[in-house]
Parts: sequence; structure tokens; C-alpha cells
Amino acid sequence: MSTQPILVARNLRKSYPAATSAFGAPGRRGMAVEGVSFELERGETLGIVGESGCGKTTLARMLLRLIEPDAGEIEFRGENFLAAHGSKLRAMRRGIQMVFQDPAGSLNPRMRVGAIVGEPLAIHEPQLSRPERLRRIIETLATVGLDADSLKRFPHEFSGGQRQRIGIARALIMRPDVVVGDEPVSALDVSVGAQILELLARLQRELNLTYILISHSLPVVAQLATRVAVMRSGQFVELGPAAQVLMQPKDPYTQSLVAAVPEIPA
Repeated sequence: MSTQPILVARNLRKSYPAATSAFGAPGRRGMAVEGVSFELERGETLGIVGESGCGKTTLARMLLRLIEPDAGEIEFRGENFLAAHGSKLRAMRRGIQMVFQDPAGSLNPRMRVGAIVGEPLAIHEPQLSRPERLRRIIETLATVGLDADSLKRFPHEFSGGQRQRIGIARALIMRPDVVVGDEPVSALDVSVGAQILELLARLQRELNLTYILISHSLPVVAQLATRVAVMRSGQFVELGPAAQVLMQPKDPYTQSLVAAVPEIPA
């Protein structure tokens, strides 16, 4: 039985032009991600936690090739993801999808829900007939707890939690292997966020999904993660099994994060 990781990142780096004053030296660059490496096993959830601005979202966007790294390697399902172009890249991108932080901002307000969820099918599987596409959309909406009446409605007609369910459905319509959640519950009320986390856990069991869960909240990460990476200033300062990192942290920064939380849910 193969034990090959589904996703491998090696020494990923990304820098941006640094903001300078009128008298600052031109050409300076700030490191958003510096030397990040990890392996993601099938069926696991890697939680990446850290404060705002530490590079979590930049890392996520590199993993999906929404932005290109300055250096490093990414392997997806045993293939060189960074070397893929054209139809090969489109085929590989189908297998790794993203759920965004802001369920309102990530959904086109002028499109109906059926068109939003079905848009990836129109791009990647244009050979599907209209009835086949509609069936897939309805099945996927049902998977996240929304009925067929949602198809003709607009995003503003839904609550924040329902909009995030729409975003999850859009990510799942391509039947991906890996789903990256970039702060998927931070814009939601605590009770609604808990429902979304429960939904993600159920979908992982039912669909054999592999997750990367990005958050600034240790309690959120603790609910789903099997392994946790703690990120600071563009680097992983600690990476290990969730119980070890959250209950017996070794790095002083991780210790300070854990100490600031009243109680980490078991």
C-alpha cells in the first residue's frame, strides 16, 4: 500500500517589495514566507496557526498556485505542481480547492447560487450536458445542507453561515482531494462557526478529504487538526501532532499562544 504524501512543500519562499519612506533604500523586499517545508498525508488535517500577517494566506495561495513562489518545490499527488502549465495545470488544480475567509466577499453578488456552484464545472467539464451539470450542483448543495430552492437565489438572500456553505459547495463540486480553508470561520459568529467546523468534519469522513486549515485561533485548529504547524514571521517555528503541539508546546512562541487561550478543547 502506497504511503506517498498527497502534497509536499519544500523550502517555499515568497517576498514582496517592502514599504519604505521617501528616504528609504529602494529595492528592499520583505519575506512573507521563508523556507517552509511540510508533507501532507491523505485524510489528515494540517492546521496552520499564527497571528495576522505571519504569511499563512500567502502560503495557502502558493499551494494553489494563485501566486508563484520565488523559490522552492511543490509536489501534488507525486507530480511537480510548479512545472505544470496549460491543460496539465488545470487538471491538477481540480484536485486542490480553496474555501475563503469572507463568505460574502468570495461570492459574486450578481450571480445566482446555481451559477456560482456550477461555474467550476462550466470551466473544467464543459462536455457535461445541462441536466448532468444541474444534477451535480443539486447533489453538492445537498451535501452541505442546502436544498434545490437555493439554486435561483442570490448570495445576499442567505445568512453568513449559509453563504459559507455555498463556498464549500463550490470547492467540492470538482471532487477535490485537498481542500484549503483560509480562516473559514473567522467571519462568522461562534455558534455558526462551530456548525461549519462540524460540517467540514463530516465531509472529511464521508468524502475522504484532506484538509489544510489556516487560522489565527488555536481552539478552531484544535477541533479538526491531526497535525499543527505554528507560523511566525513567514516560518514554521513548530510542527507536530496536534496533541503534542497544543498540550506540550516546545517553542516559546507556541507556549505564549497556548497560554493566551483559556482552554484548548480536547
